[in-house]
Amino acid sequence: MREPSAEPGMDDRDFRVVRIAAPLRHSVTESIRNAIAAGRFKAGERLPERELCEMTGVSRTLVREALRQLESEGLIKVLPHRGPIVAGLTPKEAEGIYQVRRELEGLASQLFAEVARDAERAALRESFRQLRNAFQNEDPVVRLDAKNRFYASLVGGCGNEAIGQTLRMLNSRVMVLRATSLQAPGRARQSLKELNGLMDALMAGNGKAARKAAMEHVDRAAQAALNILEAQAGPAAPEAPEQRRRKS
Repeated sequence: MREPSAEPGMDDRDFRVVRIAAPLRHSVTESIRNAIAAGRFKAGERLPERELCEMTGVSRTLVREALRQLESEGLIKVLPHRGPIVAGLTPKEAEGIYQVRRELEGLASQLFAEVARDAERAALRESFRQLRNAFQNEDPVVRLDAKNRFYASLVGGCGNEAIGQTLRMLNSRVMVLRATSLQAPGRARQSLKELNGLMDALMAGNGKAARKAAMEHVDRAAQAALNILEAQAGPAAPEAPEQRRRKS
């Protein structure tokens, strides 16, 4: 059994599933997804069913269903004789995800500024208020949950369901990258500053400025995350002489 997490303010109670009206399977999936994104389980680490059952407080059947969903999202992979493990992201894979995010979130922001109704603008303002409050908390789960809700409000009000569907497919890996970028010193404060500028453009109905602000925000988040991932990956190992001879 693993030792308690070293992350500040985070323990298994953060991932306990609350039995509410939402389908329980979805809640279990979200709980495990949050645990991985917040660093409770690291890239390459096994995900023992028993431990996940204890962490979430649900049955093995529900845990297995959640793991199948997370495998389809690319967040975990199942290895022969090892079972499910957390799938890591290479810098190249992360860069590709950020490229997609940049274009789609930029477009979503432009459309929101141009077409969102009063109720959708009010919902986004409330989500942003909660996001600012969440960033006063050092718990990565609280921050990630607030960011998810903010972007759900933004994309939900843009009037283009295809954008939402595409981003939802990437959401698990996007959450991991968000958590990674926020590890960079000063990034949380800078992120809020960037989102303040985005909110100003959105509420002013300035689609061009909103798109620019959203894309610049993703660019800066990408740089922060890629710096960390590249440092973790280290320099590429030199090719062995035997391998070079085989290729020649």
